Amino acid sequence: MKFRSLYLSAALALFLAGCGAPRITADPITIATPITAKKADLTETQKERWSDLDLLTDTVPGMSVDRAYELLKDRKSNKVVVGIVDSGVDIEHPDLAGRIWTNTKEIAGNGIDDDKNGYIDDVHGWNFLGDIEHENLEFVRIMKKGDDGSEMYKEARAEYEKEYNEMMAEKQKIDFLSNIDKTFQEKLGKTEYTAEDLQKLKVDEADLEGVKQNLIRILSNMSHADFMERIDGAKEHINSTLDYHLNLKFDGREILGDNADDWSTKSYGNNQVWGPEKEGALHGTHVAGIIAQIRGNGIGGDGVASDYAEIMSVRAVPDGDEYDKDVALAIRYAVDNGAKVINGSFGKYYSTHSDWVYDAIKYAAEKDVLIVCAAGNDGMNLNKGGGVVARYPNDTANSDTEISDNFLCIGALTPEYGPDMVARFSNYGKEEVDIFSPGVEIYATTPNDSYRFLQGTSMASPNAAGVAVLIRAFYPKLTASQVKKVIMQSGLPINITVNAGGGEDAIETSFSNLSQTGRIVNAYNAIILADKMSRGKM
Repeated sequence: MKFRSLYLSAALALFLAGCGAPRITADPITIATPITAKKADLTETQKERWSDLDLLTDTVPGMSVDRAYELLKDRKSNKVVVGIVDSGVDIEHPDLAGRIWTNTKEIAGNGIDDDKNGYIDDVHGWNFLGDIEHENLEFVRIMKKGDDGSEMYKEARAEYEKEYNEMMAEKQKIDFLSNIDKTFQEKLGKTEYTAEDLQKLKVDEADLEGVKQNLIRILSNMSHADFMERIDGAKEHINSTLDYHLNLKFDGREILGDNADDWSTKSYGNNQVWGPEKEGALHGTHVAGIIAQIRGNGIGGDGVASDYAEIMSVRAVPDGDEYDKDVALAIRYAVDNGAKVINGSFGKYYSTHSDWVYDAIKYAAEKDVLIVCAAGNDGMNLNKGGGVVARYPNDTANSDTEISDNFLCIGALTPEYGPDMVARFSNYGKEEVDIFSPGVEIYATTPNDSYRFLQGTSMASPNAAGVAVLIRAFYPKLTASQVKKVIMQSGLPINITVNAGGGEDAIETSFSNLSQTGRIVNAYNAIILADKMSRGKM
C-alpha cells in the first residue's frame, strides 16, 4: 500500500502539472552586439504601432509587444480593471468597445446610489470635476490665497512673474509672425504660398527682407499650411494659459461647488465620465486607447493589452493643474472599485495637500494596486539638486526613501534608436524616474470616433501600464510590488550616449544616468520574468 500511494501521488502531481500553463522556456532578449540604427523611414503602419516593435528585429526601441503575444498564445488570463485618472474617456469610441469597466453593483440611470459608495449612477467611473474644463496652475492658486509669509508663497509669486512674462513674450512673437504672414499674403495675392513664391517676391523694406529670408528657410522644410497649424496651436496654448492657467481672476472650481481644501466632503461631481464635452476628453481617451484599443482590426493603433483591460474612467485632470483632493479621491475610487492598475498621465511642481495624495498611494499599495505615472514634459532633471524642487505625484514625499513599492515613474522614448532616442521634452533623473517607454508620435483613439498621433510622457506611461496589465492578466498572483520589479528588471539596458532635455539645458550623457534602471520597457522580457517569478524561480 505504501508503494501504491507513492505512485498515486506521483501520478497526481503529473496530472496537476499538466493542468497548469507550461513553463516559458524562451530566453530573454539581450543586446549582444551594437545596434545599427534604422535608416529607412517607418512605413505608415509601423508609425501607427511602433511601440509594439522590437529593438533587435526592427531596430526600433519599441516594447516587443508582438513578440510577447507569441509567448502568451493559448494561456489562460483574467480581465484587469485599469483606472484612467485623467481628463475623461470617450467610452463610446468604437475602438474601445467591450473594453469599458461596468459597475455591476449600480443600476444605470435610476438616480440612486445602489452600491452606497457615495457616487450616484457611477456605472463606468466617476467625474470628480463635474463641468469644469479649465483651471489655474497650482502656484497661481497659492498666490490667490494671499501672502502668508511662507516660502511656498514666495516661490509661487516668483514662478508666476516668470511664467507670465515669458508667456507675454511668446504672445508678442506669435502675434508678430501672424501679422507678417498677413503682410506676405497681401503682397503675394494668395493665402497659401511657398518658399519659391517668397524667393521671387521683391520687398523694399530692409527689415522685411530679413524676415522673408527666415520664412523661406522655414517653408523649405514644411508647407505653409503646416506652418500656420503650428502658429494656431501656439496661439491656442498661449490664450489658454493667459485666460485660465495664469489668470488671477479666474476660478474654475466655482461651478463645482466644492472646497478643494476640505477633505471632509467627498461625494461631488457626476457620472459623465468624459466631462461636459467629449472634445475635452482628448487626452484621457488617447491614454485609454494606448492600453485598450482593439488590436489587429486595421484601424487606429493596437492597444498593448487590448483583450485583457477594462477601462475605468476617473476624471480628475482639467486643462490646468489638478487639485490634490481630486487626485487622492480618484485613486481611492479606482482602488475601491477593483482597479489593479492605475495610470496617471498628469503632474505639477507645486502641491498644497500632497499628504492626501501620499496617503492615497499608500492606500493603493495596501490594496495591491500598481500606479504608473508620467515623468513630465519639461526636459528637466528631477534629481534632488537637479534644479527642480519636486514633481507631483511622486512616491518619495521629498525624502530619500520611497513611501511604497507600488509606484512607477516613466520617461519617454522616440522611435529613433541612437543619440536622439530620448524625447527632448521628457523629464529624467536617476533618483525619480524608474524606466523609459515609447512616448513620441503615438497613434491612438481620440473623441468622437477619431484617432491622432500625440506625444508626451503622458503616452509613455500608458504604454508601460499596458505591459503591467498583461502581467497581471496572466500572472494574477504576482503582487503590485512584484509587477513593478518585473517591469524594471526585465527592461532592456541601453548602454549608449544620448541627448537629454531641450534648449539651453540639453545634456549629453549615458542613457544609464537618466533613470534608476537605465532600461527601456520590454514586454517580451517582462512575460518571461513574470513566468519565472510566479513559479518561485527567483
